Amino acid sequence: MTHKITRRALAAAMAAVPFAAGAQAPWPTRPLRMIVPFAPGGGSDTLGRLLATPLGAELGQPVVVENRAGAGSQIGAEAVMRSPPDGLTLLLGDTPLATIPAVQAATGQPVAFDTGRDFTAIATLGVAPALLVVASSSPFRTTRDLLEAARARPEAVNVASGGTATSTHLMIELLQMRSGVKVTHVPYRGTGAALPDVLNGTVQAMIQAMATAAPLVASGQMRVIGVAAEQRLPAMPDVPTLREQGVDLVAGFWWGVLGPAGIPAPIVARLREAIDKSMATEAVQARLPALGLERLQLGPDAFRTMLVSETARWREVVTTAGIKPE
Repeated sequence: MTHKITRRALAAAMAAVPFAAGAQAPWPTRPLRMIVPFAPGGGSDTLGRLLATPLGAELGQPVVVENRAGAGSQIGAEAVMRSPPDGLTLLLGDTPLATIPAVQAATGQPVAFDTGRDFTAIATLGVAPALLVVASSSPFRTTRDLLEAARARPEAVNVASGGTATSTHLMIELLQMRSGVKVTHVPYRGTGAALPDVLNGTVQAMIQAMATAAPLVASGQMRVIGVAAEQRLPAMPDVPTLREQGVDLVAGFWWGVLGPAGIPAPIVARLREAIDKSMATEAVQARLPALGLERLQLGPDAFRTMLVSETARWREVVTTAGIKPE
């Protein structure tokens, strides 16, 4: 009988050699790549670069950040998925890792990847609740105000997203489902493109993350009228949650580190330990509030469970709302 040894299996076996009984060689022996599946300058890129420096110090090898933007993060994710499972290529993953396969599966498209199967979940970094925001000049002071206006005239209340079938679009659909009120969805090519129209009142509201909203709130250009969290945010104690305003909705954005499927368990454990230590450094902790992140510390098993659960949740939203990608 002959056995076929795949290149991925061989790479995984070779990566595990330094951890074998009696072996003295350290891991890693080469620099690591952290692929950020978005363009430079955004929140994910900032977080990836913030993590890379202390992570490299912990591992004794540089961690080089590489931006692979495109297709809503799918291009970067697929690049990591196809990499050798030696722990040297990592993905700074976020919410689209769950929404992309959810949309593709629910709409009958070829599914680019199964997040729970095609990646090794290593460690989560943080979460940020979704914020419902309006221009400071808006007549809407609360989520209730906006929903009452939409109940009377759905066509008069426009809510922007970063594009059809994106995570912010799915959150708008979930808001409609949970509130029982229809609004008019206006997709843009990215949330950055929507901001000017929200601020000038052309569009009445949008869903945003803290990292983008906070500077605009601080400058008096934007108002947060609802937080999709379990409890009020310390940074915005006067803003009620959506639940407080009668909408049972908790949703937001998350970030974590993953690798290709098949990374040996000892390397996963080493990476998880190094990531947790890096996230606990003063330099990182000092920057998290500005990014709007609350530390979420899940290990590989809990992270993978979260990925599977999130994908199933958003697939149900896509199916119920009848979303069709462009």
